[in-house]
Amino acid sequence: MGRVSFLVSLLSATTCALGAEWIGEVKGDYQCKCYSDNACWPKTADWSALNATVDGKLQVAIPPGAVCHKALENSAPGNQTNAAIATYNQAACSQVQANWVNEQYLTDHPIANLWPLYTNNTCLPTDNPDALCTRGFYGEYVILATKKEHIKAGVDFAREKNLRLIIRNTGHDFMGRSTGYGSLIINTHSFKEATFSKTYSGPGNWSGSVATVGAGVQGRELYRQAFKQEPPVVIVGGECPTVGWAGGYIQGGGHGPLTSIYGMGADNVLSFEAITAAGEYVTANAEKNPDLFWALKGGGPSTFAVVTSITVKTFPEVPVAGTILNINATHTNDTKVFNEGFHIFHNLSNHYTDHGMFVYFELSTGRLHIAPFVGPRMDEAKVKSVLKPLFDALDAAKIPYDAYTRAFPTFFEFYIDMFEDEQPNQNSVVGGRLFTQKDIAERSEQISEALLFANQPVPDTAGFSVGHIVNPGYGVPVVDNAIHPKWRNASSFVITNLLMVGDEGWATKQLRNEQQTNIVGKALREAGPDGATYVNEGDLYEPNWQESYWGSNYARLLELRKKWDPTGVFYTQTTPGTENWEVIDFGTKLCKKVT
Repeated sequence: MGRVSFLVSLLSATTCALGAEWIGEVKGDYQCKCYSDNACWPKTADWSALNATVDGKLQVAIPPGAVCHKALENSAPGNQTNAAIATYNQAACSQVQANWVNEQYLTDHPIANLWPLYTNNTCLPTDNPDALCTRGFYGEYVILATKKEHIKAGVDFAREKNLRLIIRNTGHDFMGRSTGYGSLIINTHSFKEATFSKTYSGPGNWSGSVATVGAGVQGRELYRQAFKQEPPVVIVGGECPTVGWAGGYIQGGGHGPLTSIYGMGADNVLSFEAITAAGEYVTANAEKNPDLFWALKGGGPSTFAVVTSITVKTFPEVPVAGTILNINATHTNDTKVFNEGFHIFHNLSNHYTDHGMFVYFELSTGRLHIAPFVGPRMDEAKVKSVLKPLFDALDAAKIPYDAYTRAFPTFFEFYIDMFEDEQPNQNSVVGGRLFTQKDIAERSEQISEALLFANQPVPDTAGFSVGHIVNPGYGVPVVDNAIHPKWRNASSFVITNLLMVGDEGWATKQLRNEQQTNIVGKALREAGPDGATYVNEGDLYEPNWQESYWGSNYARLLELRKKWDPTGVFYTQTTPGTENWEVIDFGTKLCKKVT
């Protein structure tokens, strides 16, 4: 969703430049990917041949809500399959409606995105079958890959035909990277195999236990399988159960409840199996393709290759204790009291991380929900001891709250009991900031105030924030990977949201983007000048994003992108090498600047 380039005239040239180096649309100063209203779009015979190559796994991309509509209209007038597709199915519609806030159901769908803003909120479930249903920003076709060969065939086809390519595992992405207008989608969700070994003899300084995890394995699935081992083991994963662990999670870096003692998810990777933009099968580890190995560990999702499996360190299970704490309208409606309570809590971020804790919290106007404080290798008495300064300060300030503490013999039992599932299909524009230990030590009051400001930065606009107090450097102070070095001194990482209904017009969506970047984001940057941002959960329009997302690692990442994907087969906004690429024409066509 470009801010300036969406104004590029819709009357620009739409002929295809058929040359040795480019097959696609020319629009003003841009050369675009090939779309269904272009003469270069693959013919029916081409799609049929691709379907045969992928063993019949190619499907028309049907939005999840289409079954509630009589037909899916094709939005591109030049599409060779322009006829509407009959889609109505009453039983399937009822199922979609019943599961519209069920993350697992949506992640199992071939193309659904858990945040519909990035689909243009098209073709939603409805009780009116006559309502209009179009593709919006969804893709045209999807390959439901079950073998590596299917992925390779899709990559090769997209590269040769100059199609926009989307790699979709779960659709769990705050930044909409699982969706792309007019694209060919490769769905890797079926790669569910995970194998465990008590010893490792491959490259890298590790001889302990490992797991090799397929691209489609999700967080809670992986935790369950790790717990079933004899003896049980743990893996660094996210707090959300539906995240595709071996996909964007690892390639963005990956934080989670055990990060303070075992580091980021990418810190623990020993080897990747992947398919490059050139369609080559590669292994990337400390000995084979070490530059790609380095880049895949935090260099950005859908940027360097399609990962099919990852070999990662596993660790012995640990006892964990934790606390849930609430301050909300049942306790006080006094804004001053609530705000003071939040200041007391968040100002102690360095204290929590100094004890190897992870803290997950949700913040909105008049509501602070901390669920939970995570104390790895702690019992109930230890957690209460660590949190005593917090409770003493709240009590001294007469801040009302409720809280309870529990202890568990293993992380897995703690995770199943004390973490809560998220609710998908909410609309918001996302931003965020990583605050360092230095930020918190020197500017904690300003940071807390900026986070409270994000609850309602402008009149008639509500905000909602999700926080993660965590320091990977506590347990793993030194690494060699692409993750921003600021993460080694992290204290609090907060995702900010400006909430929307979803049916706003284009101008309003652009306004919310501006407000997230230049009002909320500006306040966070000023409050935490030593900080950074996180590529998996950040602002798509972050100023100076190269430095903000990767710091001193960016120059090397840019060179590696030029090596491993020189023509731009892969694309996600604000990832290395995308400086000259933009989605123009009101969030539709992916194009490269040529002047």
